[in-house]
Amino acid sequence: MAVTKTQPHKAVYIIDGARTPFLRARGRPGRFSASDLAVHSARPLLLRQPFEADFLDEVILGCIVPAADEANIARVVSLRLGCGNAVPAWTVQRNCGSGMQALDSAFRSIADGHASLVLAGGTEAMSHAPVLLNAKMVNWLADFQRAKSPGQRIALLTKLRPGHLKPIISLLLGLTDPVVGLSMGRTAEILADRFDISREEMDTFAVNSHQRLIEARQEGRLDEIEVIFDHFGHVYADDDGVRPDTSLEMLEKLRPVFDKPHGKVTAGNSAQVTDGAAWCLLADEAAIKKYKLEPAARIIDCTWAGLDPRQMGLGPVYAISKLLDRNNLGLADIGEWEINEAFATQVLACVKAMADKRFCKEELGRSRALGEIHHEHLNVDGGGISLGHPVGASGGRIVLHLHKTLKARAARYGVASLCIGGGQGGAMLLENVHETGH
Repeated sequence: MAVTKTQPHKAVYIIDGARTPFLRARGRPGRFSASDLAVHSARPLLLRQPFEADFLDEVILGCIVPAADEANIARVVSLRLGCGNAVPAWTVQRNCGSGMQALDSAFRSIADGHASLVLAGGTEAMSHAPVLLNAKMVNWLADFQRAKSPGQRIALLTKLRPGHLKPIISLLLGLTDPVVGLSMGRTAEILADRFDISREEMDTFAVNSHQRLIEARQEGRLDEIEVIFDHFGHVYADDDGVRPDTSLEMLEKLRPVFDKPHGKVTAGNSAQVTDGAAWCLLADEAAIKKYKLEPAARIIDCTWAGLDPRQMGLGPVYAISKLLDRNNLGLADIGEWEINEAFATQVLACVKAMADKRFCKEELGRSRALGEIHHEHLNVDGGGISLGHPVGASGGRIVLHLHKTLKARAARYGVASLCIGGGQGGAMLLENVHETGH
């Protein structure tokens, strides 16, 4: 089937961006709610702009599990940021692609002439995912509430059993596909088997992710991070999930989590459960001229694709294939890549699939393989395995960091992509507006 592309009416640029440190969940709810994280990272971003917050045309935020008191969390955050009553704000949800969906929505709103200046991104406080009552307990509480006499209440108390108190861990439920009944980790095991990816390959990839993040921090390549403070005066300046002492010897001692006892996916070669937020400020040429803004990168296009939920980790391959075709580009035209590290085996499977002629012919309808992504141009400063994967925010983070990598490495084009629970993939194409080596 021919792939067509409708060119946007106006060019759309990333002007600036910011994120919080990504903070690893440690069993208890973290210090910050999802709206806190979004506000703490967006406030310094807006304060350094030459316009007031209420000059924005809209605010768009991706989030999967906002708290009960964060309904339409984008509006909550927008008002807390001082954007004013007149600035509309709306929330999007596409599982792990939510942050990228927010950016895509802002991109299209500007390109179509509906807006000129938009703040968009994603946020997630995974450590705050609620612990739920099971159906037995909910029904018991409903009956107890309706009881009209002390005798009825006593009778109900005698029916209360330990099973009523068994909690439902919503995070585990949310990370399991309800249609195919597989956890995200189990889908990663399927890819490991399909592409013959060894445990050693996964662990080596994970070690490399940590090493790259440490190097990026030491060399000052993570300047998108805004230092945040909690109510107790504690300072959070860096991603705290990175493990400088990680080694193959350490990782090989970990047991498989999702396919015991013979699986290959462990906590060490999977993304960490994390809290965090990331934003990008998008504008058209009129806003750039009006406020004398400095564009950093141009958003060229964004595509979405669907696939079998059992192999959802291959989502980037399908989305990237569409993205390249729509823009008459080949894999070799892309200088830098950010593919979100949900699992080491998932990224490795994507790389192998794109280089596999048979896969590309049978699954993508291509006459030849897409090509090979070289490791030195993929996730050059680490990824979800080392810094975490706050699901609603990761799509925003990879775009934010990609545009900085393009400038630092003088590359013209870059692609940010990620897999999405439920069997989808998203991919965004950026063009460096600074001088490049091409």
